[in-house]
Amino acid sequence: MTDFPFAALQSTRSNLPEMTVGELAQALKRNIEQNFSYVRVRGEISGFKRHSSGHCYLSLKDEEAALDAVIWRSTVSRIQLELADGMEVLCTGRLTTFPSRSRYQLVIESVALAGAGAFLKLLEDRRKKLAAEGLFDEARKKKLPYLPEVIGVITSPSGAVIRDILHRLSDRFPRRVLLWPVAVQGELAAREVAAAIAGFNAFSPGGAVPRPDLLIVARGGGSLEDLMAFNEEIVVRAVAASAIPLISAVGHETDTTLIDFAADLRAPTPTAAAEIAVPVRLDLIAANQALGGRLAAGIARRLGQDKLHVEGLGRGLPDPAALINAAQQRLDDRAERLAFGLRQCLRHARQALAVLTGRVNVNLLRAEIARTRERVDELAPRLLTAVERQIAQDRNRADHIAGRLLTAYQALRKPLLRGYAIVRDDKGKLVTDAAKVKADAALSLEFHDGRVHVVVPTKQGKLF
Repeated sequence: MTDFPFAALQSTRSNLPEMTVGELAQALKRNIEQNFSYVRVRGEISGFKRHSSGHCYLSLKDEEAALDAVIWRSTVSRIQLELADGMEVLCTGRLTTFPSRSRYQLVIESVALAGAGAFLKLLEDRRKKLAAEGLFDEARKKKLPYLPEVIGVITSPSGAVIRDILHRLSDRFPRRVLLWPVAVQGELAAREVAAAIAGFNAFSPGGAVPRPDLLIVARGGGSLEDLMAFNEEIVVRAVAASAIPLISAVGHETDTTLIDFAADLRAPTPTAAAEIAVPVRLDLIAANQALGGRLAAGIARRLGQDKLHVEGLGRGLPDPAALINAAQQRLDDRAERLAFGLRQCLRHARQALAVLTGRVNVNLLRAEIARTRERVDELAPRLLTAVERQIAQDRNRADHIAGRLLTAYQALRKPLLRGYAIVRDDKGKLVTDAAKVKADAALSLEFHDGRVHVVVPTKQGKLF
């Protein structure tokens, strides 16, 4: 048996450079990082864990292999997705090694869902979660103001969306617009939109910057990834918590985001949101003019009806002046009759006195006549004064009675104007009790504008 040539083998191996374990690990690290400096890896998340330090550790796997991955704390805040086991994602980052354990790993810098199916599943799960919390309930929806004075718009200041909204508002009904510029796509979009909604709600009514009466969150169309910011929980919760009525106008008519469910109203496009926010000014002017014309016509018609009504009432009332004149005439007649009667009494007294003169002593008669004449002369002024005073009292009483008569007549007519009627029988007497009315009786109903004659009917042998 030939001995093995150890000396020759040792001479051959001495040509390789000698390295320590650390040097070899660093060489491998440099080689991997140089050749795989930036990669995109698709796989399913497994073993996801968030460390107390803020870093996240996970594995990406498929049917053939598994790859350890790490997300540093500084990167976690920029990732908009809520990562969980079972999610199929597309990760972008750097490949490096972990020399302490002889492992290689992916340092993830961004994460996106892999494919529309994953997006839709994530959105559906999030929608169900938020709906279970009541954020989409119809009872939470607020009514939009009919004509807001100030409209707050949350969108990109450089896009076509804000120009379309301003143009449409100017065409329909110019309003004051406050723009809160935000990013509508990217890592910062969700936080900026949520902060803008909360910021508008924090404005004080009557402050230097007016508090909007209506908010519009708007963005143009895009892919599911482009609109992802408006599906984030922070934005949906900000929309649901807004005390100011809010219109969601994200994407085109076929695009749907989660804030559409939380908003008070969804508009199919940003332009449609402007149309919903305000009415057409010319239509309002035309409607107001039409209502003004109807109001003027109604007032004129009512005044005409009232005029006819008053004229009818006037024709039914007697002339107060005629009533007073008649009373005055009766008073004058009685005053004349009183004076005439007084003269008649005096004449009769003289005649009686003449008759008595022939029967008594002339001297006595003359003395009696003288005393009577003195008495008459004494009583005549008093009688005349009494007569004049009585006439004046009668005149005042007649005036008072005439005034009361007019007042009573007017008071009598007032209930008639309210729909009451005066019931009299065929003899002109007032009927105040229904029990006194007999069947087939003829009655007279006096209304404010005239009288109606009726006959009481008999039904089944009983009255009424």
